[in-house]
Amino acid sequence: MSHITLKQVRAFVAVAQARNFAEAAEALHLSQPALSSAIKTLEESLGGQLLARTTRTFALTPEGQDFYPRARQLLKDWDDATDNLKSQFALRTGTISIAAMPSFASNLLPQAIGHYRAKHPNVKIALHDVVAEEVVSMVRSGKVELGISFRPQESEDLQFSPLFNDTFVAVVPPQHPLNDSARVTARHLLQNDLITLQPPSQMRQLIETAINREGLQFQPEFESHQLTTIGRMVASSLGVSIVPALCQQQMQELGAHCRPLIRPRIQCEVGIITRRRYPLSAASRGLTDTLRRNFSQTT
Repeated sequence: MSHITLKQVRAFVAVAQARNFAEAAEALHLSQPALSSAIKTLEESLGGQLLARTTRTFALTPEGQDFYPRARQLLKDWDDATDNLKSQFALRTGTISIAAMPSFASNLLPQAIGHYRAKHPNVKIALHDVVAEEVVSMVRSGKVELGISFRPQESEDLQFSPLFNDTFVAVVPPQHPLNDSARVTARHLLQNDLITLQPPSQMRQLIETAINREGLQFQPEFESHQLTTIGRMVASSLGVSIVPALCQQQMQELGAHCRPLIRPRIQCEVGIITRRRYPLSAASRGLTDTLRRNFSQTT
C-alpha cells in the first residue's frame, strides 16, 4: 500500500464539500486532471471507491460518507497543530519554564521578563523561585528549560552561559557604626552577630569558604531560608549579613544598609543553566537573548 498524503485527503474533502470538481480544483489551485489523479491515488491506497462517478455528477459512496467527517477533522487537527507551531516559532505563543535563585528572581529577573513580555505578550512564563541547588536539580531533571543561578560544578549534562560576575556586599542595620565606613572587612563585620542562609545554600558555602580563608570563624547566630527574612532581621538590628550585590535594592527596601566588602572579596558568576543535549524552544531562546542583552554588562 502506498502512503496516503495530506494533499490527497485535501483533494477528497474539497470535492466532497464543493460537490464540483472544477470548484474544488480552483480552491486548491490544482488542475482538474491533477485533482482527479490525487483522489484516484487515495482510493487505490485505501482499497476502494470514495466517490461514485457518473457522466455528469458524482456522489459519495457509503465508505466516502463515513470517511468525510474524519478526513475533515484530520485536516483541522493538522492545520491547528502547524498553526500553533508557527506561532511558537514566531514567539506569538508558547510557554517557558524557568527556575531562578531567589536573589535573582526577586531583584533583577522581573525587569528582564518585563522587557520580554513587552515584545511577546502571549508567551506564558512559569517561574520557580528556588534555592541555587534546586535550580540545578530542576534543569537536570527536565522540570524546567532554563535555570539562572551561580555557576554549578562542571558536569557533562549541563551547560552554563555566564551573564555577569556578582560581588558580595556587607549588610548592616541602619544605625550601625559601619555605615560610616566606605569599605568593610569581614574582621570588623564579624564583631557582630552574623545572619546567613541555611545550608545547603551555595551562597552560604561561598561566604563560609571565603571567611575561613581569612582565618576567621564562621559562626552564624541566626539562619534563615529566605533573603527577605535576613534583610528584615538586619534592619531590626539583630545582626549583620553578607549577600550578593544584586540583592542591594531588596535589602535597602527592607530597611537594611549595604556597604562594599573589600576583604575577603567574594565573587561568583551568575548565568543561564541548560541541558546540553536538549535544544531550547523558540520562546526560551528568545528569553535567553533578552537576559544576555539586559545583564551582560551587569557587575
